[in-house]
Amino acid sequence: MTDTFTEAGADYGFYFDQSACTGCKACQVSCKDKHDLPIGVNWRRVVEYSGGSWQVEGDTFTPNVFTYYTSISCNHCENPVCMQVCPTTAMSMRDDGTVWVNEDKCVGCRYCEWACPYSAPQFNVETGHMSKCDLCYDYREQGQNPACVDACPSRALDWGPIEELRSKYGDTDAIAPLPDPSVTRPHLVITPHRDAQPWDAGTGQIANPKEI
Repeated sequence: MTDTFTEAGADYGFYFDQSACTGCKACQVSCKDKHDLPIGVNWRRVVEYSGGSWQVEGDTFTPNVFTYYTSISCNHCENPVCMQVCPTTAMSMRDDGTVWVNEDKCVGCRYCEWACPYSAPQFNVETGHMSKCDLCYDYREQGQNPACVDACPSRALDWGPIEELRSKYGDTDAIAPLPDPSVTRPHLVITPHRDAQPWDAGTGQIANPKEI
């Protein structure tokens, strides 16, 4: 993790260790609490992905199943389609590469929500505006980590300049149930679970759709 919290010109992103995640949702809860988000608005979500089948050989039934979790928020993409479709320029990018919502400009049209393949922008009924993760800009300005990073008991989350994260952890980001990363080029690095499925060849399904 970087020691320079407001490094000029650095494009920040997230790292997620899928192999360490237990699906406890501490990251999701801490984000919701820190930003005082209303019911139905979750800037970070934990997706459970499972699949597999039984192998039958004679009278022997052997389970061949898998389940793994993916903690996901806004990826502050290199090609943010949310910004491209916003008719008021409310979706904008800071110098550090993080995408944020200027509520003074937002009219709540929800175009960004429909365009984002990660469902990062979310409509806040209480304000009538869109809302999303800004990688805890206020915390970073004070020299703190994003709330979700510090809340994870498994230390499955990290953040920093995306090139530093890729140098340290690799460049994998194409894991099911996430979408094709070539669309937005997310600032995201994943250490895959041992049973991780490719984004375009996943054989499982999302087990908790109502939660995300």
